[in-house]
Amino acid sequence: MPRKGMRSIFFKPSPSPSTSTSSLPPPSPLRTFSDSLMEENIQTAHSLIIKWDDSNVTTTLFSGTRQEAKQYLNAVKGLQSAMQYLVAQDSSSATLVRAQFLMQLAMKTLQKEFYQILSSNRDHLDPESVSTRSSIDFRSSFSDYVSDYDDEITVSEDDFRVSETERVSMLAMEDLKAIADCMIASGYGKECVKVYIIMRKSIVDEALYHLGVEKLSFPQVQKMDWEVIELKIKSWLKAIKVAVGTLFHGERILCDHVFASNSGKRIAESCFAEITRDGALSLFGFPEMVAKYKKTPEKMFKILDLYEAISDRWTQIESIFSFESTSVIRSQAVTSMVKLGEAVRTMLTDFETAIQKDSSKKTVPGGGVHPLTRYVMNYLTFLADYSGVLVDIIPDLPQSPLPETYYRSPMREENAPVSELSERIAWLILVVLCKLDGKAEHYKDVALSYLFLANNMQYVVLKVRRSNLGLLLGEEWLAKHESKVREYVSKYERVGWSKVFASLPENPAAEVTAEQARAYFVRFDAVFHETCRKQSSWAVPDPKLREEIKGSIGSKLVQKYNEFYEKNRVGSKPVRDFLPENIGKYLSNILCGNIGDSGSVSSYSSSTTSSSSRSNRR
Repeated sequence: MPRKGMRSIFFKPSPSPSTSTSSLPPPSPLRTFSDSLMEENIQTAHSLIIKWDDSNVTTTLFSGTRQEAKQYLNAVKGLQSAMQYLVAQDSSSATLVRAQFLMQLAMKTLQKEFYQILSSNRDHLDPESVSTRSSIDFRSSFSDYVSDYDDEITVSEDDFRVSETERVSMLAMEDLKAIADCMIASGYGKECVKVYIIMRKSIVDEALYHLGVEKLSFPQVQKMDWEVIELKIKSWLKAIKVAVGTLFHGERILCDHVFASNSGKRIAESCFAEITRDGALSLFGFPEMVAKYKKTPEKMFKILDLYEAISDRWTQIESIFSFESTSVIRSQAVTSMVKLGEAVRTMLTDFETAIQKDSSKKTVPGGGVHPLTRYVMNYLTFLADYSGVLVDIIPDLPQSPLPETYYRSPMREENAPVSELSERIAWLILVVLCKLDGKAEHYKDVALSYLFLANNMQYVVLKVRRSNLGLLLGEEWLAKHESKVREYVSKYERVGWSKVFASLPENPAAEVTAEQARAYFVRFDAVFHETCRKQSSWAVPDPKLREEIKGSIGSKLVQKYNEFYEKNRVGSKPVRDFLPENIGKYLSNILCGNIGDSGSVSSYSSSTTSSSSRSNRR
């Protein structure tokens, strides 16, 4: 395009003396085409830069249509080219000094515009809005839309659907990118970065503050009551979702976009690191301090909540903080996971030790479920809900002292991903079952000992079958322990009802005298009612198992008594006219005693249930 045509687009002479071209040095007598072109670049830049440097300007360069903003940026680029040309020709020329002065004015204006855009678009540049779009998709879909920085460009609804908020956000991001590219290319990247870091860091820090993220030291945490720490953990679990999924993610996208040029990539890294480092370190440092807090088994589930929250987001954390300058943030997140894992292993070991050291000789009235059984199985049930992270933690635990054949399922696959976790849980159940064997010996009645073992084994089986423990331990384990329940029930029946069965002749159909038959009836009546009276205080908390036991005893007893009754009822009248069908009525009163109290937790009144926040933290 002829130079005259170029002037008609970029340059309008100002009547002001201060902006008159007469103030510029006269042209050299030996001017080349390059000289003329560079002079024209300076004149064009002079006109626009002085215009927008005027203190009476009430609007901002980027507040209207983007046409003049684009002209301004192009003029600055032209000025930069002219300066480079002049330096090569004569580094001390007055024209170069003038160009340098104009460049300083331009950078001052652009710095002010950069700040203004960041400040006035806080709501449109919030991380939540930005994080909904990836930077790659954003650049590809919007590049044509704002190709000329023209607000008035229209796009068909089918081609590009954006809300007004998204449109303003996109324009602001493009404006910031255009200014940053220009300032960095002109050698004024530091001024641009300074404004950007101050503005965006304040937004990130404010957001983290509202999320409840605090900069705490370990002595501060150590002095807190656990109840206070629990509240902070609950707040932290919500904070990490927003911080990683929205805040840091959106900030990374915005930073990458604004400083997307080749020369700005390292600047993007340093900006993002400076903006997020303090807040991210406070966020990811909190779990490490909790992990160092005094450890008890009841704190296990909060520790696992923290571990899981980081583990589930690790891929995203690694992606967001992928810069070398943010490696300290990645390291802090990893350190917290390591310390949390160590805390979990310590608490599991302490949990097992606590079971093994239990020396209580107090029996449960009626042979019901022991508090230790309830405590351990409730604990393990909650633990199974964290199998996804426990498989990463469990392998470093010490091996159990007994041979694997005591607790390992022979059918389990060698490389099953959860086999080590399954075996650890199976081992812990074995430990408590061994303790229950010892506690059964404290009952004076052998039959009640077997009933106690049946009740507790049934409780274990039901807890496993109705929870994720069943998935970890498998059907073979369940079948094996269900058979143990039947075995204990069989021994209870044999011992507990042996006198009743022995009160009748071994062969109930054999011939006996009327006097002998009468004696059998009297003895059966006495022993049967005494056994029912005694076992009315015994308990089988599981209603299904209770009815199965009653049914089993009743069917065997009715069969034998009915045969003897039919054979001898004519010659010798049964005591109290005791009929075979009455047996079931009397049996209905057994094994119901203390059912409501058998599950009470005395010394094991643990806060396990309340301490697991898994159902409440989502």
